[in-house]
Amino acid sequence: MRLFVIILLISQSVFAQKYFTRTGSTGFKASVKAFEPVQALNKSTSAIITNDGRMAAQLFISAFKFRLALMQEHFNENFMDSAEFPKATFRGKVQDINLSELKDSKEVIIKGTLTIRGIKKEIETKGTISKIGDKVSLVSELVVLPSDFNIKIPGLLRRKIARKVTIDLNYEFTEKK
Repeated sequence: MRLFVIILLISQSVFAQKYFTRTGSTGFKASVKAFEPVQALNKSTSAIITNDGRMAAQLFISAFKFRLALMQEHFNENFMDSAEFPKATFRGKVQDINLSELKDSKEVIIKGTLTIRGIKKEIETKGTISKIGDKVSLVSELVVLPSDFNIKIPGLLRRKIARKVTIDLNYEFTEKK
């Protein structure tokens, strides 16, 4: 019986291995040529990934930094309603990965649920996951439509903002001990 309990405890600690970051970088681009670039960067995304690829990420919308303060204000107040919907989240899985067996880098598929403005959308995208020492790096790009998250672009600005928004993820996880 003792042997069973010891094996159970060891197996739980092995399978529960997690990596996390609080300084993940999430950026987006919604620029249209010939107009002011519409892009921002959030360097405070919190994310966690387990050995088997289960992943969760959260960021505060108001932490996106724009080149122009007025653009940042419009983004938070008029488009994202960040006072009412302060966070965006992702819950999903990096497919076919075992971080304890990863040696270098691997192209992966990421599937899950992206929640923006309280609206959930199933997504699937490609990415690259790498492991160097006790650090895991995840780089990915996905494309979303503002309309999928009930983000309304006023007619006056419709020509200046891309119909498809590109979101770039660059997370460096450290082992949680």
